[in-house]
Amino acid sequence: MKWQGRRGSSNVRSSTGGGKMIGGGIGGIIIAGILWLVFGVNPMTALQTGQAVTGGGSESSTELATSTDRDTQFVKVVLADTEEVWHQIFNEAGSTYKEPSLILFNGQVSSACGSASSATGPFYCPGDQTVYLDTSFFVEMRQNLGISGDQQGSGGQENQGKAGDFAQAYVIAHEVGHHVQTLLGISQQVNEARQQVTQAQSNKLSVLQELQADCFAGVWAQRNQERVQFLEAGDIDEAVNAAGQIGDDRLAKASGGAVVPDNFTHGTSQQRVEWFTRGLESGNVQSCDTFSGAL
Repeated sequence: MKWQGRRGSSNVRSSTGGGKMIGGGIGGIIIAGILWLVFGVNPMTALQTGQAVTGGGSESSTELATSTDRDTQFVKVVLADTEEVWHQIFNEAGSTYKEPSLILFNGQVSSACGSASSATGPFYCPGDQTVYLDTSFFVEMRQNLGISGDQQGSGGQENQGKAGDFAQAYVIAHEVGHHVQTLLGISQQVNEARQQVTQAQSNKLSVLQELQADCFAGVWAQRNQERVQFLEAGDIDEAVNAAGQIGDDRLAKASGGAVVPDNFTHGTSQQRVEWFTRGLESGNVQSCDTFSGAL
């Protein structure tokens, strides 16, 4: 993935953490492997069971120990890319896009949705319209998914990024997709609907919301490709592979548990791949209606 040389977002900040950890310890429900660490926990469900924030995290411009300057710059560029694309899409619809913030944290962090730890994985909080990303995310992906070292691009020239960059960008774009849902009023409708139905039906609505965020990530990738031609050979395969690895069915099997569709909150591997691919192929937000009358 080509990302160097483009502007970085001014909406990225670092936090040293603070506030109480989520009650009960989220780490106890994390299954083996970084795939569950990064994607397996429904952040809103986890945060709803947590304790109220009792102290705000202190922000710092000092780079945190588990990240690198390269990681921070990468995040800034990817977030800036999402800003450019979503500004364009909203403008085309005669509306105005409000940019989210992104906070890099280490270990734990306080948000308007409650306090969270690294075990929560990347998440978006609609309460403060902010994406939260633990800096160990990059380290864990490189160590556990073999994402390290430069790879050779077409023509034998060295890739400007690293193997796996686009899988990481997909994660950020997915969380920004939740921000888009908040701006469009979709998240609010889903939350209201979930309060009036059974747990199984509530989980289904959560799945539809997550799949739409996957589709929005695909829309972003296609529109950003049109804008700056940032994709390289193998990038799409990275994102598709990541989406396929994080389906609820696959994660349930990996944990040794039973595969119970009524308990799914993010969608099956096949669903996540299909909806990301749909957004990627269309580049059109209208193709991302996962609800189809469900609300």
